[in-house]
Amino acid sequence: MKYQYYIADVFTDRIFNGAQIAVFPKADGLDAEMMALLAKELNLSETVFIFHRTQDEDGCRRMRIFSPLGEINFAGHPIIAAAYVLAISGDIALTDPLTKLVIEQNAGRIEVNISSKDGQPGLVQFSRSSASIIDRFAPSDDELCRLLGLQLADLDHKKYSPRLVSCGFPYLVVPVWNYESVRKARFNYAAWSQSAAPQTAAQEILLFAPKSSGPEADFNVRLLGPNIGIHDDPPVGSAMPAFCCYLCSFEQTQKGTHVFAVERGDQFSRRSLIQLEMDNKGLENLTIRVGGQAVLFAEGCVNLPNFN
Repeated sequence: MKYQYYIADVFTDRIFNGAQIAVFPKADGLDAEMMALLAKELNLSETVFIFHRTQDEDGCRRMRIFSPLGEINFAGHPIIAAAYVLAISGDIALTDPLTKLVIEQNAGRIEVNISSKDGQPGLVQFSRSSASIIDRFAPSDDELCRLLGLQLADLDHKKYSPRLVSCGFPYLVVPVWNYESVRKARFNYAAWSQSAAPQTAAQEILLFAPKSSGPEADFNVRLLGPNIGIHDDPPVGSAMPAFCCYLCSFEQTQKGTHVFAVERGDQFSRRSLIQLEMDNKGLENLTIRVGGQAVLFAEGCVNLPNFN
């Protein structure tokens, strides 16, 4: 049995940037064991499998996501990749400037909008509503500097401050003044084990600066932690709900809709650009809209033998 797959670079408009996601647009017939094997074989951060269910009047596509380590219930990059691949493979006709799509992950249904011009996909955007838990307790500045290999002068305490934020996964969000500080930070495993950070339930550090390497972005962000390689700069899409809730926890963030862009990496490390909108209404749940582009990097075919 042959299965077509595509590899897309996500949250970018040029190849060799963003995050690489594999998409199987017609995965009907694959079981969980085979999907896990395929994801492990491709060895990308995430591999997406799309199933078509004719009984759904709204044309909902069922999506399952696997990393090389196992299944993932929700992720943002695969939504962008799946919508883009469905469009370029002809599964979805882009006859209008805006095409709506419903994708169902294990975490629930997600409404997706695909902008297009002359039948070619552009910005893909989806909405997500998140409730957060915010803890203002954080390790001391000295501890943070030891954890990140930074100096006290690098940390920002004027506009923002370190806080623990969880929208299901807890991040220790740490602000610095300059983009260069985000890039030069190096996680210290020994300092982590001796600090108060693990006691806060934080599993990763989301380091950010209100500046970027280019004019397109308003923030530069980076994930660091005990399970992230010291030179790695992993995708940050799953951390964006927590980052938006963090921004809204400060009084200077005015009520209303905010539109901004977040950059991950730089021109030397697979730069990503994530477009965000958040509706800060002071409610328990924060609605955010996540948008980005994708480009096709490769396509191929997997020839699976009949195991029956």
